[in-house]
Amino acid sequence: MLAAIRSAAVLGVDAYDVTVEVDAAKGLPQWTIVGLAAGAVKEAKERVAAALTNSGFTLPPRRYTINLAPADQPKTGTAFDLPIALGVLVATGQLDPSATSRLAALGELGLDGTLRAVRGVLPVALRLARSSPGDASPLSLIVPPANAWEARVASRLPTLSPPTLQALVRALRRGADAPPELWGEEHGGSAAAPVGAMPPGGDERLDLRDVVGQGGAKRALEIAAAGGHALLLVGPPGGGKTMLARRLPGILPPLSDDEALEVLAVQSVAGLLPPGGALSSERPFRAPHHTLSVAALIGGGSLPRPGEVSLAHHGVLFLDELQEIPRSVLDALRQPMEDGRVVISRAQQSLAFPAKFALVGAMNPCPCGQAGQAGRTCTCSPADIARHRARVSGPLADRLDMTVHVPAVAIAALGGGGEGEPSALVRARVVAARERQRERYRRLRRVTCNAHVPGRWLDAHTPIAPNARALLGMSAERLALSARGYHRVLKVARTIADLDQSEGIERAHVAESLFVRTPERVPAQVEVA
Repeated sequence: MLAAIRSAAVLGVDAYDVTVEVDAAKGLPQWTIVGLAAGAVKEAKERVAAALTNSGFTLPPRRYTINLAPADQPKTGTAFDLPIALGVLVATGQLDPSATSRLAALGELGLDGTLRAVRGVLPVALRLARSSPGDASPLSLIVPPANAWEARVASRLPTLSPPTLQALVRALRRGADAPPELWGEEHGGSAAAPVGAMPPGGDERLDLRDVVGQGGAKRALEIAAAGGHALLLVGPPGGGKTMLARRLPGILPPLSDDEALEVLAVQSVAGLLPPGGALSSERPFRAPHHTLSVAALIGGGSLPRPGEVSLAHHGVLFLDELQEIPRSVLDALRQPMEDGRVVISRAQQSLAFPAKFALVGAMNPCPCGQAGQAGRTCTCSPADIARHRARVSGPLADRLDMTVHVPAVAIAALGGGGEGEPSALVRARVVAARERQRERYRRLRRVTCNAHVPGRWLDAHTPIAPNARALLGMSAERLALSARGYHRVLKVARTIADLDQSEGIERAHVAESLFVRTPERVPAQVEVA
C-alpha cells in the first residue's frame, strides 16, 4: 500500500514543500530512503522503527521504500522522522489515509516515540500558510511541543503539538472527538507574546549613564543606532570602547512585526530559539570572539548555516579587538555590508541568507595601544603602526560610516557618579528618528533606515541647503572621498538631521557627518621610547 504525507524542508531561510511517500511491498524486510537524503535522514529508519515498536505499533516485515519528493533537492536534518512514521502506519493499514489528508508533519522521534525539537519550523509554517491561504479546510501543522510557539507566531494554521507519537495517532484515530491533551494543546504552550514584549531580564540592560565622559563616542553611538550606520571605535586599552558598545542594545529602536519575523526565521534555521520562547522586539546584538573564521562570520559549512552577519540581521554585529581578526576574514564583510545578504555557493546549490546589520568595531591605535595619548609613551615604530592600521583594508574602511577616537579617561574622573543622559532618553530620540525614516521610505522596497537607502535616491529627494552642499562638495574633493564615501557622508548627515527633527540637511549636519567620518588622526610621528 502507498501512503503520502505532506511535510516541508528548509533551504537557506526559506522553506519548500516535501511529500514523503511510503510504499510497503512484499519482499525481503528492507528500508530504502531515496530523494537525495543526507546521513541524518537515512538514519531515520532506525529511529522510526524503534519508535513504532516502543509505542505499541506493529512493524510488519515488508520492503519499505521511502521517497522524499522533489527527489532532486538535497534533504538534511531529522524533521522527516514523524512524517515517515505516519506514512508507515498508513501504508501498513494501522491508520486511515483520510486522517492524514489535511495535515503536514515534521519532527524528530526519540526511540521511545517522543517528539523532539527540530530546526526551521518558523519558515515551514510561513510556507504552508502561504500555500493554502483561502482553503475552506486549512492544513493542520503537527510539530514537537518545543517548536509549537514559533509555528503559532508564524501563521494562523491550526498547530498541534502532541508529546508522543502514540498520543498523536490516538488523536488522529478519534478525529474531532479527541480531547485537547491528545493534540498537545496543554503541552505546546500558549501563543507567543506580541511584538513589543520584553524578554526576561530585558529591562536590566546596561545604561549609557554608567559611562564616564566620552561625549563624542556617545553621540556617535546615538547616530549609529538612529540610522543603522557602521561605526569604528579607536582608542587605548581601558578607554571604554567595549563598555560603550555593550550599551548599544539599550538605545536601539524596537523591531517592527516584519523585521521580528525575519530575525526569528534566521534564529529558527540556526537552531537558536529556546523552547517556549516569545516574539521579542529586541534587535539582535552579536559579539563573537576575534578568533572566528570566515565560515563562522559569513556562514557556510558542508550543510550551510547562517553566520554571525546573518544572526545580526536587523541588529548589530560588534567585533571587539578588530586588529586581531585576520584581514581575509574582515574583508569578507565587504559584500554583505553593501548587499544586505550573503550568497553561499556550493557545487550542488547556492543559498542566500539575509545580512542587514550595523557593524560596530573596536580596536587599539597601535600594537601597544598608546599612540597619540597625552602623557603616555608609544613604544611602537612607525612601521609597526602602519602594519597595525593595514589590518583594516581600504575598501572595508571606505564602508565604515564613522570612525571615532575614544581617549583614556582620567582616573580622577572615575570616582564621580554617572553623568550624562540615561539610555531611555537617548532611545526615545532614536525611536523618533527611525519613525521619520520609516515614513520617508515607506514606498521603497526593504528600506527602513538611512543606512540602506540608495545614495543617489537620497541625494535627489532630500532638501539640502546650498551651503551644506557646497561644504560637502569641497570636502569630498579635499579628502579624496570615493563616490561611496560621499554618499555615506550624506546618509549620516540625513540621520543627524532626523535626530534634530529637521526636514532638510543643513551645513551643521554635514560638518558633523564629515567630522565623525574623518576625525583627527593619530599623528604619524610618535614618540619612540
